[in-house]
Formats: sequence, structure tokens, C-alpha cells
Amino acid sequence: MKKIFFSMVMLGATFVVCAQQKQDDPRIPSKKDLVTYKLSKKTIYKDGWIDFNKNGKKDIYEDPNALICDRVEDLLSQMTVEEKTCQMVTLYGYQRVLDDELPTAEWKNKLWKDGMGAIDEHLNGFRQWGLPPSDNAFVWPASRHAWALNEVQRFFVEDTRLGIPVDFTNEGIRGVESYIATNFPTQLGLGHTWNRELIKKVGYITGREGRLLGYTNIYAPILDVGRDQRWGRYEEIYGECPYLVSELGVAMTQGMQTDYQVASTAKHFVAYSNNKGGREGLSRVDPQMSPREIENIHIYPWKKVIKKGGLLGAMSSYNDYDGFPIQSSYYWLMTRLRKDLGFKGYVVSDSDAVEYLHSKHGTSQNMKESVRQSVEAGLNVRCTFRSPDSYVLPLRELIAEGGLSMKTIDDRVRDILRVKFMVGLFDTPYQMDLKAADEEVNSMENQMIALQASRESVVLLKNENQTLPLAKERIKKISVCGPNADDVSYALSHYGPLAVETISVLQGIKEKMKGKAEIFYTKGCDVVDSNWPDSEILPTELTDVEQAEIDKAVTNALKSDVAIVVLGENGRTCGENKSRSSLDLPGHQLDLLKAVYATGKPTILVVISGRPNSINWADKHIPAILEAWYPGSQGGTAIADVIFGDYNPGGKLTVTFPKTVGQIPFNFPSKPASQVDGGRVSGLKGNMSRVNGALYPFGYGLSYTSFKYSDLVISPSVITPKQDVAVRLNVTNTGDREGDEVVQMYIRDIIGSVTTYEKNLRGFERVNLQPGETKEVMFTITPEDLSLYNEEEKWVVEPGDFRIMIGSSSADIRLSDTLTVVSYQDSRVPDINKKNGTKWTGGKGDYLTLPVKDADTIDRVSIRWTNLQKEPTHFDIQASSGGGQFLTIFSGKITDEGRMQSYKFNKTTVSDIRILITSGKASIAEVKVDKE
Repeated sequence: MKKIFFSMVMLGATFVVCAQQKQDDPRIPSKKDLVTYKLSKKTIYKDGWIDFNKNGKKDIYEDPNALICDRVEDLLSQMTVEEKTCQMVTLYGYQRVLDDELPTAEWKNKLWKDGMGAIDEHLNGFRQWGLPPSDNAFVWPASRHAWALNEVQRFFVEDTRLGIPVDFTNEGIRGVESYIATNFPTQLGLGHTWNRELIKKVGYITGREGRLLGYTNIYAPILDVGRDQRWGRYEEIYGECPYLVSELGVAMTQGMQTDYQVASTAKHFVAYSNNKGGREGLSRVDPQMSPREIENIHIYPWKKVIKKGGLLGAMSSYNDYDGFPIQSSYYWLMTRLRKDLGFKGYVVSDSDAVEYLHSKHGTSQNMKESVRQSVEAGLNVRCTFRSPDSYVLPLRELIAEGGLSMKTIDDRVRDILRVKFMVGLFDTPYQMDLKAADEEVNSMENQMIALQASRESVVLLKNENQTLPLAKERIKKISVCGPNADDVSYALSHYGPLAVETISVLQGIKEKMKGKAEIFYTKGCDVVDSNWPDSEILPTELTDVEQAEIDKAVTNALKSDVAIVVLGENGRTCGENKSRSSLDLPGHQLDLLKAVYATGKPTILVVISGRPNSINWADKHIPAILEAWYPGSQGGTAIADVIFGDYNPGGKLTVTFPKTVGQIPFNFPSKPASQVDGGRVSGLKGNMSRVNGALYPFGYGLSYTSFKYSDLVISPSVITPKQDVAVRLNVTNTGDREGDEVVQMYIRDIIGSVTTYEKNLRGFERVNLQPGETKEVMFTITPEDLSLYNEEEKWVVEPGDFRIMIGSSSADIRLSDTLTVVSYQDSRVPDINKKNGTKWTGGKGDYLTLPVKDADTIDRVSIRWTNLQKEPTHFDIQASSGGGQFLTIFSGKITDEGRMQSYKFNKTTVSDIRILITSGKASIAEVKVDKE
């Protein structure tokens, strides 16, 4: 049976009854009014523009054809202090702070009579952690919800002096947070797809559904990079590699911001995800890492997503770094975020980040001073579950007293208005197509993308003796047990859709094997035990009730052909403010697994969790293990598809599985030899003092087929620091099943001025291959991919050798070669064309640079080679059109010497020609550049 969260199916029925009862509510529009939103008959609505300030003329800010910068300045010049300060705060929606579903007459006497920066989570159904969704009259259907937000927007457009539209904000890391919307795996699951195009589709659907529902700003993606697997919010990250986080973050942002349908607000800036001991402490205790690690790991994704994704929003984090709270740091919010990284959007605070300056960090004496510090530092909008008056009133006092200059206020408001103009709030403040909301939100087409995401997120960790996939025609009886077998709460918590129909693993198996096999189910145990979390450090014996439930699971297994055990975590053990002291399976889950395995029946373990778990016993004994993370509303179907071979798993780990918390910190990327101490010989007479190595390394994941890597080509193999490099290879499916392989490219700077990571991921591609099919995979290495953060705190490419590694995981490297970077400087060119015996000699990496007069167009170069060695000598001809970047226009092998040989290429306009020796050694006696 498909389930709706909050355990009781009758809850869903209760909502339906309430909604039906509210049909008599005179505020609810009729069905015919939920097709296209109807504007009021007020005269402000003109042909092609809106008279927001009601003055009867088209002001610059009201003109859709005017430049955004001019519209911002025109509006800003007309705003009072009251109107400016109201733009700098969020009003939380119905049943959070706001008491009303729709505008009332009292609103004209409230603070927001002068406008409001944003209204967050209004009518989206979320009330509070642990509570069922709101049954307000406007939570569903989608058209009615959009209509209600339009009505709220109409108050700001029609009933405030300047008519500045409000920015409707909402969460969206697993689909837009609504009563119903397309429900995707949590972000950690999405990360394990390694599929940029899929993530872009997820972003587009999230943004599209958000806008159809009436929202204009979605809080996603999470750009935090995982560092400590105990952290409760590990479920919300893409992974622990900054490159992967940045690539998927760019895809998600671009998808969400397609045609500026919504603004994407990423979180949490900055250095948020490496808390001491995995603890959070609400204010997020001081991250324990060096400034260089901040740059390499935590700034890296923000830099890329801002530059390539055009990010319009950033959420400032709670934590301090090196004793300085991010929320009050001009260095982080202005110098780094805006000036260095080029951020042009607006910064919103993470909940009580402002209040924490005085209530937790102790760097401010009261709320008023916290407000001053935050605004001076660069905060645009305070966002928390408190009355907006608590922020705006002290803000106005500061302005009146001279504590904050109007220039600073104008700068902060300018950013807010710019984003509102960019997402079209001043041109189309209403969601007009109400019918489309009903047709598209959680549509079947969108659910198919969600199913694809659920399938691609599954990682096959172990498959001894090809235990999986199960042959449907041979299996007649199946035992299913485990606390996550028939639970779907993981798909319906905060930050995503709240009450969609969700398929459990048990239901997925039942539907897959309907009419083919008998299914025996019992829960077996709960996720935690009655003594949890003390049982993490002081394990307790099974109670009689717990033992009886495990006995039922054993009985079911004994009469079955195969046992499927579904274990892991849930909202009790993982999530925001849910950090752990262990990574083992909580409660008595391991007791259940051992008991089922002891029956001797083939046992399959499915882990549903929001973090890597140290499943050492399972890895040693259980023949087949699937990691499904929190796989979204389609998770049960996806897992059943994998178990029975209707889908070949291709997900790869974006996180490291430690064997024990004693290894933490242990993640990718890591410094050389960071996990090899403590000896190598175990036992009484050995010298090992600790367990080393990962249970499963970054990038790891198995398949039901096999793949062969071949024909690696790096071109050019010798470059200057400003050149791009093409890396090509072939991948072949050598098995008998269609499958996906995630091809991964790693780079190692062999010798640097500072210590660098052992492997840096710098390329990946998910490739689908039919049996026997070969595809070419190509990566481009840019100078940025080779750069390091040097001792002068600058990103530079240092000359030297770089190891290029292509693999199926970070520990399974299949192909490798060397790329050489040489300094760019014009060599002193010997006059080799004179008949005096002058010649130039070079070996691998050496090059001869020749100027081309007046940047002529050429199509060939002739060279007379001498002094060839026995080993083959290869060379590149490279061209530059100025600026120091040389591109390869010809690659070849020297086959003759002593006479002129002509090398032809496409006509190219160049300023300099470079002849680069890529292997071997040779001399050049004469060069002739042939013009067009």
C-alpha cells in the first residue's frame, strides 16, 4: 500500500475531509476561477506595465524595457527609510509567524504596510518539526495555493505606497517544500548519481514547480562539503569532494534559474560543515580547519557556482571561524563573497544567525548591536522565525542615531531589489496560469525524473558470487524485514514535499513480485532501542519483546528462498541537529541481521540512511549490499528494480565509509599517506596499532556488468600554465548487461611549493553502454584544474609534472599518464636559418618559440630536423594569437632528418609559433613559416 507520512493513513483522509468542509469558505475561489488568475479592476494595471506607485505615469522602475540598474536606482530614490528597512527582513508564513492565510484589513496597520522583503514558507503546509502538515484551506490543490499567494502579493502591489512585490521564498533541496510536489531523493542521494544533466532537470522541476505554486526564491542547493560523517546534516550534502559539489551545484542552480523562473539561494556560507566532533550546538561550533583547507574545500564550490551558475542568493551560516562569527564578518560577506567571488545577489541570514551574535557567540551585547554588526558586515535580509519588528525596529533606531549610514542601507536594499527585478517580480508579480499548476506540479512526467534519480542514486557495495540480481522466475518465497522496510518517513521530512504518495521497499517488492512470489514481512526491530543513544557506548541486551520480533524474522527467513533486510537510519538518528557519536547501525539492527544471516538463507542487505555507516560485519558476511540513502518517494520502486535486475545500479560513492569513527577525520580528498600509520602486521606478534583504510572509498560502486578502459591520450602532453588540455579515452562494456559507468579523472601535482592532495577529482562523466559497446569519453583540463593555493595566498599553476589518472573509483585507477607544465616565456631564438651551423636542440618538454610578423595567417610550417635519437620523437606545433595561450594545431612524429618537411594544418592567424618536443630528443636546423 502506498503510504502518506505521519504514520496514520487516516491523516490523509482527515485532510480531505477538512478541505471539503472548507469548500464553503467564502474566500475560496470556484473551480472556474482557478484556471487563469484574474487581476482586480484597479487602474494600476496598464497595457504592458504596472503603475506600482499609483502616480498615473510610467516611472523608470515600472518600465519593463528599462535597464535593471536604472530601474533599481529609480525605485531606491523614491523609497523612505521605513520602506527600505521593511525590504531587509522576512516575514515567516502562516502558522509560523503570520496568523493570517490571506490579507486582512489589519495588515494596513502592520509593519508590512510599508512592504516586505520576503515571506517565507507561506501556506506550504510545514508547521513545525514532528507535526503533521497544515490542513489550511489553501495548502492544496496547487491552483488554489498559487491563487492564495497571488492574493497576498496583491496586497503588496495594490495596498502599499510603492507597490514593491514581496519575494515568496521556500525550501527545496529534495523538491520544492509544498504539501504535494515532485519528491526527489535527498541531496546526498542526488549526489550519488554523478549526473549533471539529471541534476539540472531536478533543478528545473524544483524551480518550475516552485514558480507555478507562487514562489520566486528557493533555498537550494546545499554547497556544504562533507567533512565529518557523524554530522546530522550529511544527508543534505552532495558529497565530500569540492569539485563534485561545485559541478552538481552549478547544474542545480542553472536548472532552477532557467529563464529566471526563481532565484536560487544556496547555503550555508561559509565553513559550516566541519564542526568540532561532529557536534552542532545550534550555533554550529567553530570548524576545526586551517585557512588553506577553507580555500581548497569550502570556498571552492561557491566560487564555481557563483561564476558559472550565476547564483542569486546566499544564506549566511550560524558558525564562527577562528573566533569570528560569519554573520558579523565583513571579510567573509563582503571582501570574499562579493568582491573576490563576484556575488551579485542578496544574502539572507540562516534563522537566528543575527540573534546568536549576542545569545551564543557573545560578540555583541544585545540585539541592536547584533543588527548593526550584521548589516555592516553585508547582510541584506534577516530571516528567522520571529516577528519582523524585532529586527526592523532596532534597525530604524540605528539609522536615526547614525549607527548605520544611509549609504550602507542603500547598498543592502539595492541588492534585494536587483534580484526581485531579475526574477521578473516587477513585470509579472502574479502566477497567472493557475491551471498549469494543477497539471505540472508532481506530474507523471516529473515523477519519472524522480524515479530516474532514485535509481541512479543506488550504490551496489557488494555482490559476492553474483547474488544480485535475483531471478524473478526462480524466487517463490521472499522474507522482508527491518525497520526501514515499510517506513517512508525519510522521504517526507522538512526541506521537501510533505505528503506525497510514497512507495516503501516492501511495497516495491510486492508490486514487483505480484502473482510470482509470496512475501513474508515482519519489522524485526526498530531503528533505535529503548536505551538509545546510551546504547551507542553501553550496548544493552535484547528485551523479550525485541527478541520475539527477531524470532519472527528468523521464522520468515527459514521458509523463504531469500531474505531481504532493510536497515539504516531515519529522522531520529540523522538530520538537522541529529549528529551522532557512532557510525554503526543504531539500536539492535545488527542483532537482527546476524540472526537472519544465521539461517543460512541468501541474505541481501539494503541500507537506507543519511550518512555512511560503518557496516563492517555486514561487509564481511553478507553477500549482497545496496546503499540507497534516502531515495525519495519513488525509492521502493527503484530498489526493487535493482534487486530484481530491471535496473543495473551505477551509482558511485561521493563519501568515504570509515571502518570506525576512530578514523575521523577521514574523507576525500586527503593528503598523501594520511591513513597508513600504525604498522602492517596484525595479531599478538604483529605491530599494527590501528585499523587503516576505508571500508568503501570515494568513487566506489559496483555494477552487474564490467567495463574496460583503454586508449588514453593527453593532448598536448606538454603545455604552458595558460593552456587547456584534452584528455580522451575509450570505455567498453565487456559484460552482458546494459549499464552505467561513472568515469572519473583525478590529478596529482607531483611536486608543489605546498603540500597538495593525493588526488583531486577534476572530471567525471556518467556513461551508458550497451553490451559490447565502446564510447569515447573526453575531459578538458583547464589551468584552474591544475592550480594550487600557494604560500602567497594566490591560485597559481606551477610548472612541473602532473599525474593524470582515470579510474572507476579513487582507489581503482585504470589508466594514467603524465602532463608536463612548462613556464611561459619567449625562448631566445637562435638564428637557425643562417648557414653557419646554428641549430636548436631539445628533449621532452623543451620548445622553440618563433614570432610571426604582423600576426599573419598561415597554413603550414616546414622544419628541417637533425640529430634524431633511436627512440621515437614526437612533437606538437602550437599557435598563439597573443596573451600567452598556445593551442596545438598539429601533432606528429619525426620520420626523417636532413631535409625540409612540411606540416599542413587549417589556416590560422597567429602571432607566435611554438615547436614543442613531447617525447624523445631532436635538433632543428631550419624552420620556415608559410603564409597564406
